[in-house]
Amino acid sequence: METNLKTKYDFKEVEEKRYETWLEKGYFKSGIRKKAKPFTIVIPPPNVTGKLHLGHAWDNTLQDMIIRRKRMQGFDALYLPGMDHAGIATQAKVDQKLKEMGISRHDIGREKFLEHAWSWKEEYAQHIRTQWKALGLSVDYSKERFTLDEKLNDAVNKVFITLYEKGLLYRGNRIINWDSEAKTALSNIEVDYKETHGKLYYFRYQLENKKDYVVIATTRPETMFADQALMVHPEDERYMHLVGKKAFIPGTDRLIPIISDDYVDKAFGTGVVKVTPAHDPNDFEVAKRHNLDTPLCMNEDGTMNQMAHKYNGLDRFVCREELIKDLEKLNLVEKIEDYTNQVGYSERTGVVVEPRLSLQWFIAMEKLADRTLEESKVNYYPNRFKKLFDNWMENIQDWCVSRQLWWGHRIPAWYKNDEVKVQIESPGEGWKQDEDVLDTWFSSALWPFSTLGWPEQTDDLKRYYPTDVMVTGYDILTFWVSRMVFQGLEFTDQDPFKDVLLHGLIRDSEGRKMSKSLGNGIDPMDIIEKYGVDTLRYFLTTNSAPGMDLRFDQEKIESSWNFINKLWNITRFITMNLDSIDVKVDYDNLTLSDKYILTRLNQTIKEADYNYEKYEFGEAGRSLYHFIWEDFANWYVEFAKITLNSDKKTNTQAVLLHVLKSVLKLMHPFIPFVTEKLYLEISNEETIMLSAWPEESFYDESALLKFNEIKDVITKVRTLRNENNVIPSKPLDIYLEVKTDVVLYNEQETYFKKFLGANKLVITENLEEALETIFIAGNEINIHVLKSDLIDPVKEKEALLKQKTDLENEIKRSEALLNNESFVKKAPEQKLALEKEKYENYLAQYKEVVKKLELYV
Repeated sequence: METNLKTKYDFKEVEEKRYETWLEKGYFKSGIRKKAKPFTIVIPPPNVTGKLHLGHAWDNTLQDMIIRRKRMQGFDALYLPGMDHAGIATQAKVDQKLKEMGISRHDIGREKFLEHAWSWKEEYAQHIRTQWKALGLSVDYSKERFTLDEKLNDAVNKVFITLYEKGLLYRGNRIINWDSEAKTALSNIEVDYKETHGKLYYFRYQLENKKDYVVIATTRPETMFADQALMVHPEDERYMHLVGKKAFIPGTDRLIPIISDDYVDKAFGTGVVKVTPAHDPNDFEVAKRHNLDTPLCMNEDGTMNQMAHKYNGLDRFVCREELIKDLEKLNLVEKIEDYTNQVGYSERTGVVVEPRLSLQWFIAMEKLADRTLEESKVNYYPNRFKKLFDNWMENIQDWCVSRQLWWGHRIPAWYKNDEVKVQIESPGEGWKQDEDVLDTWFSSALWPFSTLGWPEQTDDLKRYYPTDVMVTGYDILTFWVSRMVFQGLEFTDQDPFKDVLLHGLIRDSEGRKMSKSLGNGIDPMDIIEKYGVDTLRYFLTTNSAPGMDLRFDQEKIESSWNFINKLWNITRFITMNLDSIDVKVDYDNLTLSDKYILTRLNQTIKEADYNYEKYEFGEAGRSLYHFIWEDFANWYVEFAKITLNSDKKTNTQAVLLHVLKSVLKLMHPFIPFVTEKLYLEISNEETIMLSAWPEESFYDESALLKFNEIKDVITKVRTLRNENNVIPSKPLDIYLEVKTDVVLYNEQETYFKKFLGANKLVITENLEEALETIFIAGNEINIHVLKSDLIDPVKEKEALLKQKTDLENEIKRSEALLNNESFVKKAPEQKLALEKEKYENYLAQYKEVVKKLELYV
């Protein structure tokens, strides 16, 4: 049989048009195996804000591995693709595009802006599909969804209205994260906290008598215009006499009361703090306890309002600088210290986030969280994240779900004077719909069931929900996974998935997070272009454990390519030595090496299945790598080269073929393109994707032990050659003293002679010849190698003479020292004992060398 495989693995040829063939054949489609058990994965929807990065590639490849294996195991596998509208992120991108065109969304209005946004979505959705294709993702495109699809919008409206009717959703004034550039509330995940070097300002708040003052410390002096009180701890003896008195806001004639509350940390700053309810979440809670007002001193765009008097209209940070200068002139600045703290920045616009009191829609989380903690049975991989999940739920705050954007799900609420109605259609004349949209996470929290047709009881929902596993990064466990779980329980009375597999972040080779600012990002398409998608997939899936970060490593990328090339070469050798691809293994006529490799295959299938089920893909990959490279290529294939020239040829071909098919199937989830190419070379099936997953079958522990003994003998003799610088081609006289099963080992004589490089080989139970050999003990086989074959007598004599001279010098030195009375008297007892021990050792070694030299006389 002639091979169709080139001498070297060419990934471009292998991968070209193969994905299109899979699509044409409909291999990715679900619902074909109607009687099979369903298995579902929904893709975490990427944002339509740009191209996929290396983190997406890792995330998606893990999902694809799982679904490809399940498909081969006979499941009706659905891998549902889709994308997220990504409210604020996409709106920011479209705003920037409009700005480059010389216009803004306010110039063109909401309707025209949304046309531009949908155009953006179509363009970038196609980019994402191109990358899905490049990664080889076996998604069912007929089920593709987008979070702003009409049907998904129906689901969002249904959830919003239902939560409102249940009293679990309300509109109110609360402190939220505010982006002053985008002029919208932000979710917690859209805030990046960074260690920032700033200042801690100490101000003098004069008491009403204008003689005395108290000092307070703050990092945000510009908010003082909205101060409603000063506050001290009720047990702080330094300030108890001030409670009930009043103080002036520095630089103003406005008096505020001094109150007491045990929220105050007596050890921080001076022990007196200012209470600014509209600009701080903790102060807001204090205000509710003490019935304080909650005015804002700042506009939505981050400029100061009329409460700031002369600073009205200034940017908040310009106001800060001007205010400090003015208060220093009034001698109201006690001191300014360098201060480092965690400051929140908008992930989307980069501006410092402003805590701001705002009228927003909130989901009341207490009941939803309690139900989740009581009822959810989701399995977390690694399990340590379950504790993090529970801790988040136990301490969860109400969720602000409204956003001041145009791109997103419009809130189904209507207002007329002081009336509010929550419904989809307008209640009638004079009613105005809420201008805001919902947080992106609101719609993506419904993703596992809204994509399958909910709230309608569709066939897809009945068959594929709940989904089986959610694969995502640990960084959005609390922001997304938690919300999917509580929404799933609330609206379907089931967990939305059985398992959650959490992976880490991809970092550069130095362990730094990849980012634009550091310039250390890696485009997955660049790696695919240079090494192929299979190489990228194998690297991503075998170099980290669940929940752990992954470091990008160029050498490991190249190592991954080398491994695939090894698999290519193995297949090429086998195809060149096959008479037919229809040969079947005759299990009644197996050689010892056949039994060994079939047993090791059985063990490898078991190990792979165990690790696949635990999502330990790195461990599964290591097990397969070792089996393919070591057991199969380095041992069995080498033995087969001999057997292929014997009367065992046909069965050897059958074993080679059987093992190779199993290997390709086991590797297919990792490297789908090359395994498909190689599998089609050795089978009559139309694709590896729908072939049956390997199952454990043949097992012979005795054969495993016997063959391992042979491997041990060969390895020890090769090591002996290396240690003595004896080339592999030099023949040796070798005697194998077999403790048991001499007949079986005699049957391996051909292999022993070949791999030991034996000139003379004796396999016996009792070695009676008196020979000068090097002896190596073994478990079942002791090895005797003729010494003269390994050691050059002339060189050995030269080495012994040198040793003799060196030892004589050491003996003389030691004797001189030990005969020195001064040394003996002054030297510490331990040092003296050590020198005596050395002297005795030198003498013993000297006698051994002299004894060996006598053989050369």
